[in-house]
Amino acid sequence: MHGVMTGTLGKMRGAVDCVTTQGKLARWYQLLPTIAALEPKLKEFSDTQIRKEGLSLRHRARSGEPLAHILPEAFALVREAARRTLGMRHYDVQLLGGIAIFHRSIVEMQTGEGKTLTATAPMFLYALAGRGSILATVNDYLAKRDADLMAPVYRAVGMNIGVIQSQMQTPDRAKAYACDITYGTANEFGFDFLRDRLLLRKIQEGQNDLIGSMLRGGGINTRSGGDKPVQRDPFFALVDEADSILIDEARTPLIISAIPGEAEKIQVATYIWCAEHALEFEEETDYEWDEEKKSVELTRKGRAKVRYLDKPEILDSVGMFDLYVFTERAIKVQREFHRDRQYVVRDGEIVIVDEFTGRLSEGRKWRDGIHQALEAKEGIEVTVATGQAARITIQDYFLRFENVAGMTGTAAASRKELKKIYQCNFVPIPTNKPPRRIQLPTQVFGNSDEKYRAIVTEIADLHATGRPVLIGTRSIDKSLILAKLLDEKDIDYQILNAYHVEEEAEIVAKAGQLGRVTVSTNMAGRGTDIRLGEGVEELGGLHVICTEMHESARIDRQLIGRCGRQGDPGSFRQYLALDDELLLTGFGPKKSERLKKRGAESSAHFNSYEKSFHRAQQRVERKHFRQRKALMYFEKQRKKLQREMGQDPYLDSTN
Repeated sequence: MHGVMTGTLGKMRGAVDCVTTQGKLARWYQLLPTIAALEPKLKEFSDTQIRKEGLSLRHRARSGEPLAHILPEAFALVREAARRTLGMRHYDVQLLGGIAIFHRSIVEMQTGEGKTLTATAPMFLYALAGRGSILATVNDYLAKRDADLMAPVYRAVGMNIGVIQSQMQTPDRAKAYACDITYGTANEFGFDFLRDRLLLRKIQEGQNDLIGSMLRGGGINTRSGGDKPVQRDPFFALVDEADSILIDEARTPLIISAIPGEAEKIQVATYIWCAEHALEFEEETDYEWDEEKKSVELTRKGRAKVRYLDKPEILDSVGMFDLYVFTERAIKVQREFHRDRQYVVRDGEIVIVDEFTGRLSEGRKWRDGIHQALEAKEGIEVTVATGQAARITIQDYFLRFENVAGMTGTAAASRKELKKIYQCNFVPIPTNKPPRRIQLPTQVFGNSDEKYRAIVTEIADLHATGRPVLIGTRSIDKSLILAKLLDEKDIDYQILNAYHVEEEAEIVAKAGQLGRVTVSTNMAGRGTDIRLGEGVEELGGLHVICTEMHESARIDRQLIGRCGRQGDPGSFRQYLALDDELLLTGFGPKKSERLKKRGAESSAHFNSYEKSFHRAQQRVERKHFRQRKALMYFEKQRKKLQREMGQDPYLDSTN
């Protein structure tokens, strides 16, 4: 075992009976020698014997033997299967992480420590019970990539594996869920739960309709016709990137819309008319903007303008109050939603860009008419905003599982929230090798132009030495701004954003090669591995440039974690400017305008303002926390009311 690992865990031995995190780790650490002692015997086994051993463990688990008793043998078996199928042997810290996951923990493992491999042992152990194990991640790409990568390990120990993808048909989904282990996205798992719920109601209504069933010749039980729920009862869920899914995604409920009514054409015409006239309304004269609530309210003059503007006949039946609301929404969309930042237009559709991962969020739509207002703004077909047929939050979905655990590289700041909501321990896992990541002094500039010029200068200097550089940007449009500046300097680069998702693995795999320059959105911040090329370690390893602070400190740490992985050398530097979006979001328009004006008046460095950015970030994080708390309270009250009325809280929802 690595010396640092031995030293770190050796200190824990005296705290075995302690209830602290350190005590838990020390207790679990004592299982590692037991697992290691099984290794020589397993190495002598043939591939067939390895598979038989897996089937034997399955029989013991299904015969009632507690999974905790089987843990050492199961973990040793998976370690050996990974060694011979992938050439990857679990480090002791990865086994330790797996043990913590088995004990319903959110484990924090530094980026590059191998969470994908860590997941295999607890996923296998829970799957032995025969009730299914699911692993939820942030997008289709990572779900398929990780499932394909780890499939040989699972198959070697007698398990089958399925993957849920967003465009998959129902029969294929049913097969994937029937597997011992299923990978997919949290959103797809949630939507499948809602679809199953709707189907079960339909089946129940059919069973109650005795005459209708007899006329159809199907008897009372209509489930034999192939319409069956695809998911099993919830047993074990492991959430990858737990902070992103269980915290960030928790602000937006999953909703399945009902069938549109006859008012569709009028509604579409209203969206289009409001989009055409939105730019005619002026702030402070026609409307007031609330920066804190991100809301528009028409003034008396603005409402008068709505009344007197020419309208097509189809809007004659639309009430003035509705026109005010639609107009306010259209103005908000013009102000706050920018193409290639919050969304892209692809194949005539608005596709959301996830603000935390930088990837496209297939199948998701903004609520409260925002999505339709954007479609009208972009001049594409407006889809109808309909009522809700079914609804669930990510929090509610995972709270239904008997056993929930998670993995992340950056959850320390959210440990109390995760513990309170999900009743999960928070366990930081030691690194396999000591980190060698160097933080260079943060640079703060008066405006973005000066900031980008300084960034390009640093890139050029490092590029001249052959050292690879990864530049992180907040959005697609900003990655394109930087790319243009690099073109002007004749610096060769690769760009990675939501438009290049198919090439992501190839681009990221080469980001640590000699002389490589990679410009990326948040996509390079999760689920990717960057290996250093020959000669790069001697130059100092990968250098990461953060061009802007994000609304969540966790996203910044994810980007920083791209360098200095698994004991590799690396460095990073944060660049900031007084006109960065974070200051507006955190402090509001008045203070951010003062700072912006101060920056415009001088070309000096403003490094003394660095703390202001951290305060702004903390304010935004607190705001998001309040939103999640409010949503959780609202959902709890809504479900309570629905149950009191004898209704299904997931189906009988109202907007």
